[in-house]
Amino acid sequence: MAVYKLFPEKDATLYSEYPAMNSGIDQILEATTADAVSGGAPVTSRFVVKFNQTQLQDIFSNYATANPAAYLRLFMAKVEGASQDTLVYCYPISGSWQNGTGAYLDSPAVENGVSWKYRTASGSGAWTTSGFIFGTTGSWSGSNEGGGTWYTDASYAQSASLQYRSSFDLNLDVTNTALAWYSSSILNDGFIIKQEDSAEFSTDSYKKLELKYFSVDTNTIYPPQLEIKWDDYSYTTGSLTEISTADCIISLPNNTGEYQPSAVKRFRLDVRPQNPARVFTTGSVYTTNYLLPTGYYWSIKDLDTDEVAIDFDTVYTKVSADSNGNYFDVYMNGLEPERYYKILVKTTIDGTTKVIDNDYYFKVING
Repeated sequence: MAVYKLFPEKDATLYSEYPAMNSGIDQILEATTADAVSGGAPVTSRFVVKFNQTQLQDIFSNYATANPAAYLRLFMAKVEGASQDTLVYCYPISGSWQNGTGAYLDSPAVENGVSWKYRTASGSGAWTTSGFIFGTTGSWSGSNEGGGTWYTDASYAQSASLQYRSSFDLNLDVTNTALAWYSSSILNDGFIIKQEDSAEFSTDSYKKLELKYFSVDTNTIYPPQLEIKWDDYSYTTGSLTEISTADCIISLPNNTGEYQPSAVKRFRLDVRPQNPARVFTTGSVYTTNYLLPTGYYWSIKDLDTDEVAIDFDTVYTKVSADSNGNYFDVYMNGLEPERYYKILVKTTIDGTTKVIDNDYYFKVING
């Protein structure tokens, strides 16, 4: 029932039209197919994203130790030209690269980092274009060689079908790649994201599609994320009694309201019936804590935008229980600082889904 998010340590777009141009600090990442601005043959762009290996090792070694899953999440900034279903592919990169400090169409162009032709600064460290090591490949059009090198193993490759009326956000299952990085089966050089081969460099006008995603340098709350999930659900009742009605009041007595980004907060839930049965007792029935039964889940929303930061998940956001009551853990590092968030709880009873929203808020502050 845990969700841990990593943000990229670097990302950039590779533009075939500008083979040596770096875009390492641009706010946008592109996987676009288009006609060249200067005319001539069609052009394409792909983008690369890398997450810190030390952080990855720490999560898999100390937290996500049982059946973890990893998802690459990318958030759409702009889409234009969508007229048919489009396939987008994601592969692990083969070959290290340098972020650089350029942006799209800087004048003069900055060439001190990764580009279509080079892994590092212009004139050095070119992408492999022949004699690929076993299990890797690359692709380009004509004499404009470059565009990255990636592993071709089917267990690493992931794709998403983007349909005309669907969301163009990407949520790709990259578990096999993340675990391969953790075990050092392959080196962690990040991901490359591109459109399908038949669309790249195509002369067909209906295959021209502009896909733009927010980068790690965005001023929004939508940078790329590597979302790592695992199930550490535990349910022990102790001497507490399960509540027998969905008409209950849930409170978070230990919510202090503000948390550091490095905090791991265990939220405790106090549970009692909304209308307790009338009984003769010497104590208050409102001070007795009950347990929620199995089948309750938690979620977190951004308070200002109403965007879901961590969604309900029947595997990874289950509400646990011990002898002191119900609880769930939140890793604050995956939430944008200086923003307010709302906690929701959900259950399904007799086929009816109920979301409990008691206006419980907290803020992640800059450390």
